[in-house]
Formats: sequence, structure tokens, C-alpha cells
Amino acid sequence: MVAYVVIPGIDGSDERHWQSRWEKRWGASAVRIAPTSWSRPELPDWVAAVQTAYEIASRRERQVALVAHSLGCWAAAQWLARARPDGVVAFLVAPPDPRGAAFPRRAASTFLDLSARPLPCPSLLVAGDDDPYCDPKTATWFARDWKAQHHPMENCGHINAAGGFGDWPTGLELLRRLVGQ
Repeated sequence: MVAYVVIPGIDGSDERHWQSRWEKRWGASAVRIAPTSWSRPELPDWVAAVQTAYEIASRRERQVALVAHSLGCWAAAQWLARARPDGVVAFLVAPPDPRGAAFPRRAASTFLDLSARPLPCPSLLVAGDDDPYCDPKTATWFARDWKAQHHPMENCGHINAAGGFGDWPTGLELLRRLVGQ
């Protein structure tokens, strides 16, 4: 069995977002991070929230899957670099480019100087080829630098609720393959 740590982006994921739908499906096997700075993200707060959620999840199951979207990808990557846990996989969807024109610099200023470094666990980066927050070339670089598998997707934007992804069965299948189920 697998426990899941759900790591949304700014303001969390609403009930229509695939992350929230998956979290509901997983029930007690899922733990959502709870930073105090949802709207004006502070990196140390988000990394601490990942740690807390991981501690809860790892008491439930030996294997833990981090399921991150948008800015949550950076919180997951920073936590992984510090914690270096065993038995973890990282599913990273639509990471924004901190140096990109659309990045919310004012709201997420503590995320500006981040760069991708090799992750200490199996990981998969899923990115849209038309994501307004990260161009495809940069997403490829992130995957390479994180040493993550890369799964580009056509015409899906930021892979969020606004894109009408609903339960996003393709993503769920990609996650199942990553965790080996």
C-alpha cells in the first residue's frame, strides 16, 4: 500500500481540481499539506508543511508518494533535498518557472532563487507544452536537472481545474506506474 502527500500550489486546490478528487478517493491514505502561507507562500513554511504531512503519511504506510502541483513541486523538491527519505516517489505536475515572466514574484518571492537539483528518489515530471507558467524547453531542463522521468502533454495548459481535467485518469495511471502498482 501507498500513502499520499498532496502538495497543491498557491491557495491550495479547490474541490474541482484533480488533486482534491484523488485525495477524496484515497481517503485516510492521503495527507494534504497545511502551510499557514497558502496565498503568500513562504518556502520554509511550505517545506515544514511537507515534513509534517510526510510524518503522518509514513506512519500509515512504508511507501509514500508526493503528489505535487505547480508551486508545490518546488516545495516537494526542496523538502526531498533536505530530508532525503527512503521509500518515497515524487509525482511533479506543472512546475512553474521561477524565472519566467508569469511567475507570481510578489506573492511567492521566497521561491524566486530556486533551481532544480537531482532528487533522491524516483520521480516523474508531467508538463503541458502550452503551460503559461513554464515553457516546454524549461520543463525539459527541470526534468533533466531533477533526474526525473519526463512526460510532456499536448494542449493541456497548467493541468489544473480550469483546464477541465476532472479526475484526470491519465495522470492517475502515470502515478500508478511510478509507484509500481
